[in-house]
Amino acid sequence: MTSRPSDFSLPFSANLGFLWTEHALPDAIRAAAAAGFGAVECHWPYDVDAAEIKQVLAETGLPMLGLNTRRGDVAAGDNGVCAIPGREAEARAVIDEAIGYAGAIGCRNVHVMAGKTAVDSASTACFVENLKYAADKADAAGCGLLIEPLNTRDAAGYFLTSLEQAADILDKVGRPSVKIMFDCYHIQIMQGDLVMRARAFADMIGHIQFAGVPDRGEPDKSEIDYSFVLPQLCEDGYDSFLGAEYRPRTTTDAGLGWMERFRR
Repeated sequence: MTSRPSDFSLPFSANLGFLWTEHALPDAIRAAAAAGFGAVECHWPYDVDAAEIKQVLAETGLPMLGLNTRRGDVAAGDNGVCAIPGREAEARAVIDEAIGYAGAIGCRNVHVMAGKTAVDSASTACFVENLKYAADKADAAGCGLLIEPLNTRDAAGYFLTSLEQAADILDKVGRPSVKIMFDCYHIQIMQGDLVMRARAFADMIGHIQFAGVPDRGEPDKSEIDYSFVLPQLCEDGYDSFLGAEYRPRTTTDAGLGWMERFRR
């Protein structure tokens, strides 16, 4: 393990799916810039014209790191559709939409949401084929793809729940543009041992996110010692932004005290 210099600063991204949700997305991007975040990411930006998002990203100088494919019929319980056999046409439509939007705003990654389905060979094959389709589109658009293991407490029935399962899918897809979203919150709940797991899967990780465990609040009150974990992930070779994807316990602005402490 190396020791970090005294001026070491962690690069943070604000996930606007949870932060500054009282604002429309353009103003949330401005709020993130004013708060000192170096990048932003979001969940489903599709109700906002892509040209407006592109303009505010240029205005603030912040890169957009990621957005999600649509979940499907949320009222019916959908949480993604891309690993569900029989819904391939719908999956490819949401993939086309997400990659088209990402290309229009210069977004770096699209998170392809698997959905709730049986963990079996049919669902795996469906997800792999949809990811191959998405990889062709993403390569042409100049963006990457992410898949994310989710915990079964918050996302019961979700297809993808472990790093090993994600790695197996990446091996089957065989495309370098497809990576794993390593969300410390989900992985701590399901598997733990964050630093060692990040080292083991380092070549497959495309983005890292974090939140307090178990409440998914700010990272300063958590069973995870983020003051150790986040710098260590960077020292071990992760060289991109760390995504703050937490639910503020009160307001976003009131809970930002953690950021300066974690920078140091």
